[in-house]
Amino acid sequence: MRLRLITLIITAAAIWTPSMAEHYKPHISVGGHAGATMSMMAFTPSIKQSFNQGITMGASFTYAEERHVGLRAELNLVQRGWKENYEELPFEYSRKLTYITMPVMTHIFFGGRKMKCVFNLGPEVSYMIGESISSNFDYTNPSAVDGFPSSRRTEQLAMEVKNKFDYGITAGVGGEYIMNQKHSIQLEVRYYFGIGNVFPSKRTDTFHGSRCMNLSMTLGYKFRLK
Repeated sequence: MRLRLITLIITAAAIWTPSMAEHYKPHISVGGHAGATMSMMAFTPSIKQSFNQGITMGASFTYAEERHVGLRAELNLVQRGWKENYEELPFEYSRKLTYITMPVMTHIFFGGRKMKCVFNLGPEVSYMIGESISSNFDYTNPSAVDGFPSSRRTEQLAMEVKNKFDYGITAGVGGEYIMNQKHSIQLEVRYYFGIGNVFPSKRTDTFHGSRCMNLSMTLGYKFRLK
């Protein structure tokens, strides 16, 4: 009886082990994504501002060795910045900061064969490659502009960026639709908070903090290599 039981256990283990090994074969995918961004700056002292719209696009590499956990790395072009909020006054000012970014994130996914929920979380490094300013008044000399509020902080309008290198934390949530074994599409909403300061931040400087904040929504395509 014992021999038959041992034989049965060994046989079941022999069948179960290969199936488990097959289930946990590493998955390697590459893809691309594009979408829109909404950005602000975390200024200290604060200024009145609103979201500044921009674009984002990039390429991704995903490696998943476990059933629900993997690693995702990206190389992106992202527009950040801010838009001044003058409320009822007829003034407009916005500033876009364009970055090359590289997030490396823990990739968590679960769900059925066709639909999966996706979470991405990890550090991100960035380097600013360009900037642009849009304004309907002379932001280099706002005190000479008729009707411009004298109590408004204006140093940031023409201030030069000191730190082109940025780093922070990013986190995203989304869904993935698997069309077949090789192809899938993914929709994701992601938030980024910078830790580094864009402008000078010594005690004697105007701003003690000037950190990027960015909310993005992207639609992506993923091709499974393995």
